[in-house]
Amino acid sequence: MTSTDTSAVAGGDSLTPRVTGTVRVVGAGLLGASVGHALRARGVDVVLEDASPSQLRLAIDYGAGRAATPDDQPTLIVVAVPPDVVADVVERELRAFPGAVVTDVASVKLEPLQELRGRGVDLTHYIGSHPLAGRERGGAISARGDLFIGSPWVVCRDGKTPASDLALVEALALDLGATPIEMTPEDHDRSVALVSHVPQLVASLLAGRFTNAPDGSLRLAGQGVRDTTRIAASAPELWVQILSANAAPVVDILDALSRDLAAVAEALRAPDAPGARREIADTIRRGNEGVERLPGKHGQNRRFASLVVMVDDTAGQLGRLFGDLGALAVNVEDFRLEHSPGAPFGLAEIAVAPSVLRDAIAGLEERGWKIASTTND
Repeated sequence: MTSTDTSAVAGGDSLTPRVTGTVRVVGAGLLGASVGHALRARGVDVVLEDASPSQLRLAIDYGAGRAATPDDQPTLIVVAVPPDVVADVVERELRAFPGAVVTDVASVKLEPLQELRGRGVDLTHYIGSHPLAGRERGGAISARGDLFIGSPWVVCRDGKTPASDLALVEALALDLGATPIEMTPEDHDRSVALVSHVPQLVASLLAGRFTNAPDGSLRLAGQGVRDTTRIAASAPELWVQILSANAAPVVDILDALSRDLAAVAEALRAPDAPGARREIADTIRRGNEGVERLPGKHGQNRRFASLVVMVDDTAGQLGRLFGDLGALAVNVEDFRLEHSPGAPFGLAEIAVAPSVLRDAIAGLEERGWKIASTTND
């Protein structure tokens, strides 16, 4: 199934779109082209525009939409451009298409809104929004029609927003398989500072320590450090814009984090001092509590048991494992594969409902699988 085919089920079993009419997407990069792929799979007419002719042609060649024409009359415009030009493009689109609803998908909401208000732009038909989805690699070539499935899509309306306009932006999110969540721009920016922007900085700072590390040290790296630093591969140019636009909330969290780091460092300087071990233990415990608060599958707070299965590094083994789990009627709630450096096998960590853990272990062992470990929270 191609990415466009996958997006056909984004909003449910029916292909009938909630969004009708022409959708104009300005910015044919990862997010914009992904919007195009998902909507086109539902039969929506998608018009693409981009400041880069080569990016535009590439997105069209991949099937994300068609080129704009002078006769286009879009009902909805999705602005998917870098944060530093969002206000300029939103203003231009509102003036060019006064009958359309305009939304943007930038990861910072307050700064462009304040900029537009300062210019005196009529924002009646503008609704800022933000899908919390993405990939480490950008551009039209990385776009996927299923990119937004299961992701939150923040919608920032105000008291002057017409109900029909709000419904249209929420329909867009639903057609793409996302979950609309209403927030104020202020709450949004504080929230993404905590769950997105600061984690990016932390991952980048940690990964930066690898630059001059001995090769022998890096050969010891396992899945934990790879998980922790995965997002460090993100594009610096984009993140300079994002972090600059949301600097104040990010700084508040960094200041608090720096105090936490200083307290742990002080405890480790003299681990036998009174209270030092408690400080270290409390730090790990608070991390446990924080992880417990993160929503799980489908945004639920439900917790799962897990089992780790040794999988030979040969063709067809993962398929056989999932086939055996299916035969045992075990639903896989989550999955992660860790490769063992220098060894011809991997470790498949499988999350399952606690009620089926015992039967899953017994059934897999009967079929010849070796269980490396289990947990049941």
